[in-house]
Amino acid sequence: MEPDPRPTGELNDQMVADEERISRNRQALHDAHLDLFICALPINVLLLSGYWPVIGNAICVFTSDGQTQLFVPEDERPFTERSWADRVVTFSAGSLYSLDGLINMIWTPLSEWLSTIAAGQTRIGLEGGPAHVPASYVAMNVFGEALPELVRSMLPHASFFIADQHLARLRSTLTDMEIENVRTACAVAAVAFEEGRMRLRPGVTERQAANAFRATLSAPGQGFKSIARADGQTFCMSGPNSYNAAAAFQHSSDRRLRSDDIVLIHCNSYADGFWTDITRTYALAKASELTQKIFATILEARHAALDVIRPGARSADVDRVARSVIKQCGFGDQFKHGLGHAVGYHAIDHNARPRLHPMSSDVLETGMVFNVEPGIYIEYFGGVRHCDMVAVTETGAELLTPFESTTDELFLFSETAAA
Repeated sequence: MEPDPRPTGELNDQMVADEERISRNRQALHDAHLDLFICALPINVLLLSGYWPVIGNAICVFTSDGQTQLFVPEDERPFTERSWADRVVTFSAGSLYSLDGLINMIWTPLSEWLSTIAAGQTRIGLEGGPAHVPASYVAMNVFGEALPELVRSMLPHASFFIADQHLARLRSTLTDMEIENVRTACAVAAVAFEEGRMRLRPGVTERQAANAFRATLSAPGQGFKSIARADGQTFCMSGPNSYNAAAAFQHSSDRRLRSDDIVLIHCNSYADGFWTDITRTYALAKASELTQKIFATILEARHAALDVIRPGARSADVDRVARSVIKQCGFGDQFKHGLGHAVGYHAIDHNARPRLHPMSSDVLETGMVFNVEPGIYIEYFGGVRHCDMVAVTETGAELLTPFESTTDELFLFSETAAA
């Protein structure tokens, strides 16, 4: 017997609603003179509903009265219990009875619901421009132009507007609940760093070291039972290879760690859609005078930056303070990138506000979450970077990664010798 292809809709009352986020989303619609957002990029579905789609097939409709409707593949339904959507409609994303594409599968549930809320000159905000989206799975669907075309065919008399700037603005400041989610992701990473550093020793390859740090990210332990999905990427770059950590991406090789290496560990972890960007650099052997000076400079630049972070501070000034410390210590040309960028809905997006960069015009606001990552990279010697997660509060900076931030913790030669 052929299964019933019709979608199912049911009320969703599992997760406590983020009322602060819902209010902000409503205000954004009001300010933009829009009646609803229709979004499919996972970061925007998360923003509008609290649900982080697995493979990018979900669509969220958020209306000016704060109603949230999710359309998700039926096999993702259990994960939507973490959303605050008022109603979840599921659809079959594939079966043995049809090879219909995703657009055909979602057409009926989406069009039926839109017809009940949108008519005449409804003003609809859609995604439209280039996007930087963290991968929620090994492969992701991206609707692209198909979503605007789909909605226009359903609502021919509505008015459509590209809402990317409004959505980016909403993502730039996190609510208290969202910052708590980032704290959780940072806490998971803290456990991974604590356990991973004990496995750093001469003879292991960079890939083996990176895997030792990553293992805990996907199995964070008893203290994190509330997390539905956690994992991430870790990279190890050692000795002269760590110089290349200044690049836009990180890469672990088969190089074996040596007893006199500095070892840079970069981590982008997530917990239910909220990301971290964390780096720690370790010295395996007794540090040379140059290594000691570099570490001391990096940590001094970090402290200087944290001291000036507060609402109203200019991002460029935060970068300048840290960069001045590094320059005064003789390493100005070796700090090759901006001091930081927004993190939370993204792991790494150098265009996400706030941008801590010499040319940035961004001003810090309460609720902004970003990384602070002073670094020094010397060719043939290596690179040292210390990357923390920070939230802006009314009184200054909240350090979300208060671990392994002294040379006593980062110089591992005694532990290595004991191993």
